[in-house]
Amino acid sequence: ADITYGTNNELGFDYLRDNMARSLADLVQRGHHYAIVDEVDSILIDEARTPLIISGPVDGSSQFYNVFAQLAPRMKEGIHYEVDHRKRTVGVLEDGVGYVEDQLGIDNLYAPEHSTLVSYLNNALKAKELFTRDKDYIVRNGEVMIVDAFTGRVLGGRRYNEGMHQAIEAKEQVEIKNENQTLATVTLQNYFRLYDKLAGMTGTAETEAAELHQIYKLDVVPIPTNRPNIREDLTDRVYKTQEAKFAAVADDIAERVANGQPVLVGTTSVERSEYLSELLQRRGIAHKVLNAKYHEQEGQIVAQAGLPGAVTVSTNMAGRGTDIVLGGNPEVILDIKLRERGLDPFEDEEAYQAAWDEELPRARARAAELGDKVREAGGLYVLGTERHESRRIDNQLRGRSARQGDPGTTRFYLSMRDDLMVRFVGQTMENMMNRLNVPDDVPIEAKMVTNSIKGAQAQVENQNFEMRKNVLKYDEVLNEQRKVIYAERREILESKDIQQYIRKMIDETISAYVDGATAVGYVEDWDLDQLWNALESLYGPTFTWQSLLDQNGGEVSAEQLREALVADANAQYDELEANVSAIGGEAQMRNIERMVILPVIDTKWREHLYEMDYLKEGIGLRAMAQRDPLVEYQKEGGDMFNGMKEGIKEDTVRNLFMLRKQFAPQETPETTEV
Repeated sequence: ADITYGTNNELGFDYLRDNMARSLADLVQRGHHYAIVDEVDSILIDEARTPLIISGPVDGSSQFYNVFAQLAPRMKEGIHYEVDHRKRTVGVLEDGVGYVEDQLGIDNLYAPEHSTLVSYLNNALKAKELFTRDKDYIVRNGEVMIVDAFTGRVLGGRRYNEGMHQAIEAKEQVEIKNENQTLATVTLQNYFRLYDKLAGMTGTAETEAAELHQIYKLDVVPIPTNRPNIREDLTDRVYKTQEAKFAAVADDIAERVANGQPVLVGTTSVERSEYLSELLQRRGIAHKVLNAKYHEQEGQIVAQAGLPGAVTVSTNMAGRGTDIVLGGNPEVILDIKLRERGLDPFEDEEAYQAAWDEELPRARARAAELGDKVREAGGLYVLGTERHESRRIDNQLRGRSARQGDPGTTRFYLSMRDDLMVRFVGQTMENMMNRLNVPDDVPIEAKMVTNSIKGAQAQVENQNFEMRKNVLKYDEVLNEQRKVIYAERREILESKDIQQYIRKMIDETISAYVDGATAVGYVEDWDLDQLWNALESLYGPTFTWQSLLDQNGGEVSAEQLREALVADANAQYDELEANVSAIGGEAQMRNIERMVILPVIDTKWREHLYEMDYLKEGIGLRAMAQRDPLVEYQKEGGDMFNGMKEGIKEDTVRNLFMLRKQFAPQETPETTEV
């Protein structure tokens, strides 16, 4: 079997790069036949809304990012703007508009000449209210880096689009990098739907079975575990305040460590993981922190997370799909020890290998002995400090414990100030706790609490599903266009002779010119001056309208005009081909055709993506006119796509005819005898 291994992002980017390639030798992928996706729910659901984008820089970055970054902190929520945290949107109120107009010294923020300022304002307010440092992003070496909400890892090289990243850079007072223009884009949803057959594996798919079936036509089939699962999931403990919750977490950790049990603590952000780390330091509890700031050490930290009394504080990234070996991973731990002794496996290969061979049996025996001690202490204890929006993420954290038949325990500690509780169940629960006079440091453990949280999570999951479906509906418009343009591009790239393709372009472009000029029925109303000007720019006819009239006895129909011009253009193209072939043979002409048409397609597609982005940005306003935004987007997007295809033909024909001068035969100077 011919199998290719790769990451989902790299496969998607390979697909995009293949469709920007200028020669067959640059192609990487060999079709889309069968894909097996590991951690399929993470890739097809969590990351489905994130488009893969290949972009190029746009010259210059606006000074307005800094202007609005200074304005936003002075604006007040509820007076100048309102925030919907659930939908992650901001809306500027009338007082806010007036405030901005006063500060900028303009009369009307929504006047056409100021229309771009609205997006700067919205992005600055979103950066202030919806994007939190050390949760949504971190700042490292003067650079804003996105943190994946589901894994807690830094998404290297990724930037928010539509000016959002620049707004955050302005807020954090780091260098504002140029905006990028999209050259090619595809969502992971649409990339994996290219495959004839698709399958995947994950331990947490049952809660998303409906979405996997509806979007990807994939059925979820539960497979029994290799060994019985003996994990104990304890009921949630809910506290009134964050402080009381984290104090209880620290107490629980101290108790488990004293018993020799390893503890894995899951947090929802870099900020929370560092807060807990400080708390543990003050209590003198040794621990390791695993978050986006220290992800390079992930392998070493996870390898030691199963040692007796080890405490690992992590974001959601905690080695998803990786076993935390009870007693520690002997190979990784031995490698760390040898390196600490100054032995490098590359620079001191022989000495390292000798020490490795000698000490590995002892390391394995020691790990097995420690593993038995950990099992006696109850196995790995997984402690969640907050419920995630998605039940799957909670289940993934629980799933770090009690793997392969080992013992293990899990528990979640919550507070009324947790994000999910505040958004969905906090006030009701807090009122109940107040009525019952529950002290801050006393938790409640009740089935009603757990059910409320599960209901809130299901509500968020459903919202996110609807958002992903909505994104897919809009992306489907662009996806169909993408498939058409990429199929045509591949055909041109693979075809040995695209001459007929070019001839068809000449015919259709000139026909469109003639149809436009002769749309009215009477010859005297035809716009012949504009037609001839356009034709001069396109290829340069060798005859005039008058000469054509004279040749045809004073009467010429639109069809005769079209035929004469197409024949004339083809004759000139024959001449160009003969001149090129005389220099480099027929193969050179075919290569020139390919080298002219491919950049035109790429340029026009890039411009089309920008225009479609712009269209999508404002299409929601159509709802105010009682029109369906999606239908309007489909209609206008289709018109724009047809216009782009006409533009490809026109520019290709024009660019090819511009080569005539370069390949014109050189005149031999006359010689005279003296």
